[in-house]
Amino acid sequence: MSSAVEAIYIFDQNNNCILEHVYRSRPPASRTILPLYHRHANPRPPVIHLPDVNPPTVLFSLLHSNLLFLSTASTDVEPLFILEFLHRIIDVFEEFIGAPLLANKIEDSYDVVAQLLGEMCDAGSVCNTEPNALRDDVDIPGWMDKLLVGVGLPGNPPSSLSTGGLKQHLQLTPTTAGPAIPWRRANVRHTSNELYVDILETLNVTLAPSGRPLAAIANGSIAFTSRISGVPDLLLTLSASGGKLGLEKAIELPVFHPCVRLARWKERPGELSFVPPDGKFVLAGYEVNLMPSIHDLSSWSSVNLQLPASVEVLKSLGQYGADFEIRLAIHNTFPGSASTSQAQRPTFGSRASGTSTPVFGAANTAAPTLQDVLVTIPIPNAVRSVIDLRASRGEAYFTASDSVVEWRLSTKAAASPGIATLRCTVVGPVADEDTDGMVNGFHSDLTTGDYDEQQDAYQTSASEPAKIPDTGQKQNSEDQRKVQLNGPLMPSSASLSFSVKGWLASGIKVDGLIIDTRKSKGLGEGVKPYKGVKYLTVSRKGIETRC
Repeated sequence: MSSAVEAIYIFDQNNNCILEHVYRSRPPASRTILPLYHRHANPRPPVIHLPDVNPPTVLFSLLHSNLLFLSTASTDVEPLFILEFLHRIIDVFEEFIGAPLLANKIEDSYDVVAQLLGEMCDAGSVCNTEPNALRDDVDIPGWMDKLLVGVGLPGNPPSSLSTGGLKQHLQLTPTTAGPAIPWRRANVRHTSNELYVDILETLNVTLAPSGRPLAAIANGSIAFTSRISGVPDLLLTLSASGGKLGLEKAIELPVFHPCVRLARWKERPGELSFVPPDGKFVLAGYEVNLMPSIHDLSSWSSVNLQLPASVEVLKSLGQYGADFEIRLAIHNTFPGSASTSQAQRPTFGSRASGTSTPVFGAANTAAPTLQDVLVTIPIPNAVRSVIDLRASRGEAYFTASDSVVEWRLSTKAAASPGIATLRCTVVGPVADEDTDGMVNGFHSDLTTGDYDEQQDAYQTSASEPAKIPDTGQKQNSEDQRKVQLNGPLMPSSASLSFSVKGWLASGIKVDGLIIDTRKSKGLGEGVKPYKGVKYLTVSRKGIETRC
């Protein structure tokens, strides 16, 4: 199976082709590819087989910032390889021409874009995708060149070669391709030396109606920012509760940047030794299983997961079963947070080798707080409206176009622990025989928007006599029938979104970040970079409670 890239197409939001770069073979033209791509209904898969093209072609697609990136392959290729190459193209473009990536930026910087595409892939074979290494090979025009070109003058005129000048130029040109370290530029210099570590964990938790967790996973990402002169050799130490065994259990399926020395990690789990690229990059990624063992699973609940908040759904409430209630339990418990274990954390600079600041920045001194709390309740499409939204905290509203109820709590409202409730009433569809606007036990006045309670909300057929609730037993039977009719209108789940700064659900912490002066080069004497660390846990509709 080969890994050849045939062509790259970029389309703007108006389906205009702003770039078409061919690497090899004779791929279809952009005017042919785009209609074949739009032939498939949304949501379109990232890999589409086009049997009508000669030869049959596989189309790879990626959407980013209202731009459509397409690539073709007429031979057997690894799909993830092509998709990863498209992601690398986006990352490199944002590094060189700026983020967000817009169509006019690509058109205005086509000379840089063409150089990047030529350096990243040669005749279909991917060569170099590291931004720091590409900076040594790609000529980026400065502001003076752009100014001269804007007034009609040549920005960078070619120098004339005298007799023997070309031969002398070729002799002076080094034969080695690229820098010694592919991911780092040569001769890096910074006036202020800084090192930052940002650890982000995204929660994906599914809870049963009883509160027992069905699945609980935290996907982590370690972002590193290096602005330091020379070629530093760094050692980042991670820890978790339980020591070495706890860290091995916590970090599952780790993935690393090519700069990380894998032998050091396998020998000493938790220690990342690397020479960082210049700038911001993703150092590592991991996955943490928050679920307990099988023996303890039966007695576990959302409280045992030690989540800062959880959701419970109560449905079919009220006389006619048209109400439902959302209970948001705010615990504000952050086990193992920096504020609670500050005295137990070692200070940086405790090792003999390397220099470091005594603290890792002031980000960890503040106590973790629950922010951006949002409860999303999907509503069945048969529901006509949701009325009488009563929230004990925050604000709630119903969006009919999306059939969803959203309940937002401010940081101040979510600061105090306790139970917050939201009660709503659903209004179902109008029955075909219902000429008086009787729905769910309410009479709908379209002029005022009011709903008046009535006794006979659901009419019987014309052939049956009208039932008069003259006894309590008949009234109860009628109420039960209305509850059954309103049952399908109740929500089946609720999802919780939030963010917490200064806390990680997995309990992973950064113990130290030191510079090995013996292995580093070009740092200069007395260099003490400022170091900072940030922890962030987010849930983007990741905590789902089923009912």
